[in-house]
Amino acid sequence: MSESNSADQADRRADSAPPCPPWREGGKRLAWVPAVASLLVFLIGLSDILTVFKPTVVSRLHKIKPFVPGFLANVTRTSDVIVGLLLILLALGLRRRKRRAWQAVLALLAFDIVIHFLHFPHLPRETSISVSSIVAIVLLVGLLFFHREFYAIGDPRTRWSVLNVFVVLVMADVAIGLGYLSVGPLAGNYSPFQRLQDVVYELVGVYGPVSWASDARSDLYHLLTSALGLFTLVVTLYLLLRSAQPRPRLTQSDRERISELLDRHGDRDSLGYFALRDDKSVIWSPSGKAGVCYRVVSGVMLASGDPLGDPEAWPGAITEFLADAARHAWRPAVMGCSELGAEVWCREGDLSALELGDEAIVNVADFSLSGRSMRNVRQMVNRVTKSGYKAEVRRVGDIPMQELDRIIRAADHWRGSHTERGFSMALGRLGGRGDDDCVLVTAEENGVLRAVLQFVPWGHDGLSLDLMRRDRNAQAGLNDFLIVESIKAAPGLGVKRLSLNFAMFRAALERGEKIGAGPVLKAWRNLLVFLSRWFQIESLYKFNAKFSPVWEPRFFVYPGGRDAPRIAFAALEAEAFLVWPTFEAKRYARRVGRRLGLHKVRRRYRAYLRARRAQRGLNSQQGPR
Repeated sequence: MSESNSADQADRRADSAPPCPPWREGGKRLAWVPAVASLLVFLIGLSDILTVFKPTVVSRLHKIKPFVPGFLANVTRTSDVIVGLLLILLALGLRRRKRRAWQAVLALLAFDIVIHFLHFPHLPRETSISVSSIVAIVLLVGLLFFHREFYAIGDPRTRWSVLNVFVVLVMADVAIGLGYLSVGPLAGNYSPFQRLQDVVYELVGVYGPVSWASDARSDLYHLLTSALGLFTLVVTLYLLLRSAQPRPRLTQSDRERISELLDRHGDRDSLGYFALRDDKSVIWSPSGKAGVCYRVVSGVMLASGDPLGDPEAWPGAITEFLADAARHAWRPAVMGCSELGAEVWCREGDLSALELGDEAIVNVADFSLSGRSMRNVRQMVNRVTKSGYKAEVRRVGDIPMQELDRIIRAADHWRGSHTERGFSMALGRLGGRGDDDCVLVTAEENGVLRAVLQFVPWGHDGLSLDLMRRDRNAQAGLNDFLIVESIKAAPGLGVKRLSLNFAMFRAALERGEKIGAGPVLKAWRNLLVFLSRWFQIESLYKFNAKFSPVWEPRFFVYPGGRDAPRIAFAALEAEAFLVWPTFEAKRYARRVGRRLGLHKVRRRYRAYLRARRAQRGLNSQQGPR
């Protein structure tokens, strides 16, 4: 046996037999510790907030006021609300085993205990100890004892983004507070430093040195600054404790290594080329012969398709993937893997698999428009052909750049929305750099572009459907016509098989409409048909079934039933079926600028700069006189 073969076998043994998988060690941890700690922290925070609204609190603060210096009485009154709110917000991070949340809770519990015991000596003996304080002390000791249960690290980018947001919000709060002080009727003359000091104090709920001449304006000022401080606190903590969504780390070197693996093993999986999406990252096996591409969405580390590379090296990449998920307390999941991939994932990661649907694959040699089963497709194709539509099938690298730009602009216009759907079976770009082997299928009517399809490479002899876009005013059945034309042109491109759209829960839809289907299966099918009003479930199944494809099952891999709802929402968010509302500040600012005519000012300023540069260039050419 040669030395190279021995090295390959050693790498495979290292990939398939890790000595101590970190995620298994994390799985043996006490699951009840973060749950109980999170619940107690939430209850303590809620108790601190509700305590302030008791009638006896105000009288107690008046009793300790003569014994404390300055405004400490106001501190004890507002600190309960602030600490309570912080504890409530930190409870979720503690539930996710976040190390930062654990550290912050320890500090807040210690501060909460000090604040409570600060005025106990001045209170009646029977009220000197509260249940909340005792629970806080016990919880503080418990968190220190079970410190190993809170191990999850955060994304390094999160800390800097939170700091930037916090600084911007504080500056905005101070500016608003100073602006309000500049127009309000004050009881005296105050220096800029005193006003700044008053705004900072008011943001944390403490009265400052500035007095108002009007009680109504004073109350409004206190309400405004308190609301601004509370908003800043909530936003900062939310950004600090939310599930990290790190930026994609797919470097040029990673892209080259992925392309090499696709050249060697790309025939195995029709979804392999989608690993080159711009929003994915990759984790490699120790030997570098396999990798897993993923994206983090709402605390879920979501992979798609099978791992890249040699199947014998998959366990090594899966080990690294699950270890990284355990370090960040992310939930690992896989969308759309094959049966072999699901077996490896379940065996190596102790995960569960669910049949998600089927992939429609058309064998070019077996496809024919003849026969009763193809009657609908045949009629659609003939109708589109008689309407004067012509199709053209080309590789992206063979299309002139100007024509390619025209196709991209038209496709973006037909999309009609800024949201790009797809993750597991979509590339997310059209005619991109490095995608010269992709196939574009265009349809024109009297020289006017009406529709476009893009296929991505599937190994050396296959194509996988990426996107379908068409003009809404185009002839019905145009997509059927383009797919048929793609199949006809496949032999000239060296293509033997085409992968069409993915049909979710195809088996349930097909079996549920047959005679003899049970009540449970019929109910499940009726639910899927009902959901098809918002999601393309039944329509995609019927569209794929028209071409008489071969159905290949695809699976969804996840840790367990308890995490299934959270992972399902993350998958819908990744596929852009669930889109959270966002405020596009740049777009709205651009609209406001157009209304105000700022674009004209910007245009004139640019023309002025160009004229200045041209004049300088002319002077330099003429030289000194």
